[in-house]
Amino acid sequence: MHRMIATLRTDARLQLRNGFYYACAFVLAIYALALSQLPGLGARLAWLVPALVLNNLAITTFYFVGGQVLLEKAEGSLSAQVVTPLRAREYLASKTITLTLLALAYNLAVVALFTGWRISPALALGLAAAAAIYTLFGVVAVARYSALNEYLIPSAGYVGALMLPVPAYALGWRHPLLYLHPIEAPLTLMRGALEPLGAGEWAYGLLYSLLWIGLAAWLARRALERSATW
Repeated sequence: MHRMIATLRTDARLQLRNGFYYACAFVLAIYALALSQLPGLGARLAWLVPALVLNNLAITTFYFVGGQVLLEKAEGSLSAQVVTPLRAREYLASKTITLTLLALAYNLAVVALFTGWRISPALALGLAAAAAIYTLFGVVAVARYSALNEYLIPSAGYVGALMLPVPAYALGWRHPLLYLHPIEAPLTLMRGALEPLGAGEWAYGLLYSLLWIGLAAWLARRALERSATW
């Protein structure tokens, strides 16, 4: 437990030092300024909030964890962690927890700007599940690379695949195959903030999200092992 708490503190300090929190605050200020100049726009676009926050997660979780792992490799701190008692699952858990909390704080603030501080627990739950999935797949994407220029082009493929349900949601298009996608379950939970869901949809959103978080964690650990990172 002490090892895990120390790792969480270290990750939070690194994220602060590398400007992750400041970047979120800057973009949040831009949102606030834009919406203040266009009164009523946020309320009219509130139905797009799930798509907006999923789009934001590409930066605040997927690319943030990619950037942090690359920085740790460049500084040699990742190699140092590997020879400590820290386990791969604790390393992944720390990254997932700290970036999910950051994504929650940032995106719920964005939602508040659009909806006038009306935040649904369903939206927060779906957002947390999606953030965890994005973070873990971010580790899968970055594990084999040591340089930013090598990582950027392949990472775009991962992001594009993860965001497939977003344009479908924005266009109001539903297809049964979308329910197999890892982000569709968190998106279903977020829809619960805007429209009533049946018991089956709630069960799907919760259980399938947990299934994909577990699978993504396994894939992330395997990616670290295969790349000789751990």
